[in-house]
Amino acid sequence: MDILFTTRVFKEGRTYVAHALELDVSSCGGTKEKALANLKEAVRLFLEEAEKMGSLKQILQEAGYSKSGKPGPEFISVQRVTLPVSLTHAKA
Repeated sequence: MDILFTTRVFKEGRTYVAHALELDVSSCGGTKEKALANLKEAVRLFLEEAEKMGSLKQILQEAGYSKSGKPGPEFISVQRVTLPVSLTHAKA
C-alpha cells in the first residue's frame, strides 16, 4: 500500500525538522534530505505500530484518508503570516 502525505520542513538551529501534516508525525536530521528520509521511516513505523494495535483504520479516517489511500482536502500552501495585535490586558 502506498500512502500520500504532505510534508513541511523547517530549520531549528542546525537541525532540519520534517513534519507529515495529515498524520502529525515529525522527525529530524542534519540536512533537509536526512530529515525527509527519517520522516518516511517514522511514518512507516507509526503506521505499522497502529496496525499492530488495531487502530490504523481509525487513525487514517481521522486524518482524512479514504479507501483509495488519498487524503481529503489538498494542502495548497504553508506560509508565515504577520498580524499586528494590540493586547492591552496581556501581562509581560
